[in-house]
Amino acid sequence: MTFSIITPSRNQLDWLQLCAASVADQGVPVEHLIQDACSTDGTVEWLRQNPNLLWRSERDGGMYDGINRGLRRASGDILAYLNCDEQYLPGTLQRVQRCFEENPGVDVVFGDIVIVNGTGDYMFHWKVLPPRLHHTWVSHLASLSCAVFFRRKLIAEDGFYFSEHLRCVGDGDWMLRLLQRGVRMKSLGQFTSVFACTGANMSVGANAKREARELFRSAPRWAQFSKPMIVLHHRLRKLLAGSYFQSPFEFSLYTRQSPDQRMQRQVTRPTSRWKL
Repeated sequence: MTFSIITPSRNQLDWLQLCAASVADQGVPVEHLIQDACSTDGTVEWLRQNPNLLWRSERDGGMYDGINRGLRRASGDILAYLNCDEQYLPGTLQRVQRCFEENPGVDVVFGDIVIVNGTGDYMFHWKVLPPRLHHTWVSHLASLSCAVFFRRKLIAEDGFYFSEHLRCVGDGDWMLRLLQRGVRMKSLGQFTSVFACTGANMSVGANAKREARELFRSAPRWAQFSKPMIVLHHRLRKLLAGSYFQSPFEFSLYTRQSPDQRMQRQVTRPTSRWKL
């Protein structure tokens, strides 16, 4: 079982280097495809010096167009996309591989996420349950794209590419379409990925909020009016699953201060409370 990881990039060389390092040390067969949007910060020169990366630098129609271009070139059995400001934790792809092998009927696997600040210090974590249709519709995603892995058949056979007219919430729209089709999904129940709050994340911008409102307004009227109850039900699911509880743990990641070696982080007071 092989992996293809797509990373869209544009003028984020410092972060791209960390992302690429976290994929390269996974210890499983993996092709890392960098889809660069004509960066001018030295990214192309750096890519030329790294023959282990499969890359292109060309104009695109936005992030999701770039991801789709990478997906069309991908040859792996399991696919994922990892933005420049995201990383995999050690052993992630091995754990994901085992999960897919042990669950042949599952097409999408979710991991849990550690959220850090720009220097790689722990902020909080996010445990993920398989999403539900109407919660995704009215409250956007219950997961982050950096911890989503899916079988190649979803694009090769079913054509589940990302909507290129969207700029920020294409992952929510994509997940909604999977749920409407009844695609089988499973949570791994382990930390797989790191998401860095850099201050420039697209998910917190005005355009993201506008697109999220549009996605919400496309939901059935009863679901829009029932949003408080739908959100409450989701939180109860997480509570019953133990998603709000976590013992002290440690993780390791690459930082801009240590781009060539993972740095260990101890988390003595874990929290699942979202804080940006």
